[in-house]
Amino acid sequence: MTVENATSVENETHGVVLTDAAALKARSLLEQEGRDDMHLRIQVQPGGCAGLRYQLYFDDRVVDGDLFREFHGLKVGVDRMSAPYLDGAVIDFVDTIEKQGFTIDNPNATGSCACGDSFN
Repeated sequence: MTVENATSVENETHGVVLTDAAALKARSLLEQEGRDDMHLRIQVQPGGCAGLRYQLYFDDRVVDGDLFREFHGLKVGVDRMSAPYLDGAVIDFVDTIEKQGFTIDNPNATGSCACGDSFN
């Protein structure tokens, strides 16, 4: 990839939004690990009983075609295949007595399974 192409790819973004709480929590987790060379990756993969499943993880790889946005200093990457499924999705972090963790509100998800782990 030439420098010119790398710049144009780097300027392309995806439609995922992280709330302040989610961005700050993810950034805090990276800081605890002492890793400033990683970003949060969000993917949609085949799986689950409803057909598709989300994956959120920290990654140090950049794959050709990745789309990036930054929230509170946290770089968030989405691959081109996942981007249409995630357009308009909002990722939040909740910390209540009932549950704790990252949640995804995705307007593109049309159904879910009983376990709440996948969608179609």
